[in-house]
Amino acid sequence: MAVSGFEGFEKRLELHFFGDDPAFLQMGLRKLDFESLQEILQAVQCTVVSAVGNSYFDAYVLSESSLFVYPTKIIIKTCGTTQLLKSILPLIYYAHHHLGLTLCSCRYTRGSFIFPKSQPFPHTSFKDEVAYLEQTIPTNLCYRKASIMPSKSSHSWHVFTASDESHMSYDLENELFTMEICMTGLDPILARKFFRRPGDGKTGDSAGKEMTELTGINEINPEAYICDFAFDPCGYSMNGIDGDWYSTIHVTPEDGYSYASFECVGSINDDLVHVLRKVVQIFRPATMSVSTTSSSGYSNELWTQVMGAVEPLGLKYRSCAMDQFPAAGSVVFQTFAARRKST
Repeated sequence: MAVSGFEGFEKRLELHFFGDDPAFLQMGLRKLDFESLQEILQAVQCTVVSAVGNSYFDAYVLSESSLFVYPTKIIIKTCGTTQLLKSILPLIYYAHHHLGLTLCSCRYTRGSFIFPKSQPFPHTSFKDEVAYLEQTIPTNLCYRKASIMPSKSSHSWHVFTASDESHMSYDLENELFTMEICMTGLDPILARKFFRRPGDGKTGDSAGKEMTELTGINEINPEAYICDFAFDPCGYSMNGIDGDWYSTIHVTPEDGYSYASFECVGSINDDLVHVLRKVVQIFRPATMSVSTTSSSGYSNELWTQVMGAVEPLGLKYRSCAMDQFPAAGSVVFQTFAARRKST
């Protein structure tokens, strides 16, 4: 293991807003101008490298991961040593003063950092992150909970949620789930596909498109429109848009601290087995965790589907933790490890 390297594990923040003007809510947060978004991302210490949108939402590939902007919801996911939680105050300010929107729900999640001592405040520990969140979010978000969900390895899943009463009734009607997959110890041969050839003369967009096709990422959801980007000398990010659903992949391929993540929104009726198997086949990780967030309570069908999809591909089920969050649904955290020995 390298003493220090690029931190692949992302921090993820999801904020929901509400407003009184139904006509204004048709666009809502999407009306934020690009300069305002840049100021918010400057506080986090990252920038936009590519963007795409449809009639439902806008998706931005960032220098460190992704940003998704819906009319009443924003999701920011950043890796490295970014200071993600510092986006909250400017987001609340712009949403309220420019758009008349009020924050009604906050969810923060992350795995265990590979290089925790390299993280700046407030990401120096989960205790510091929770203290910062408690001080930053408004008091109307009174249903709050912080949890560290354990596994049999050193990898844990960290969750903080805060909601008000209005979001409680809204979320319980939503039967979708969000799945966050974190993978380490990528197969070295497969990871090599995410390195660019020196002096290839390509843009990040064209090199990213080549990686998407070479690795089979475009086959995970053939219906999705993909916005992809390849970093120099290595690394890859993509956002997929399919109607009002998003998916996203981020890859840090360097040996010794290789990491990849996949996140998507879906429903229990989707072909989840196909998605999971494609993801595993693309990366062949030594370890893998799957965190499934659902507003409708624990779904045995969902987490048994996850286990049934990945175990035949050489990943042995290691642990499962479940927790419920007030006015914010439930989380199931599963971990798997390759049957082959890690090199």
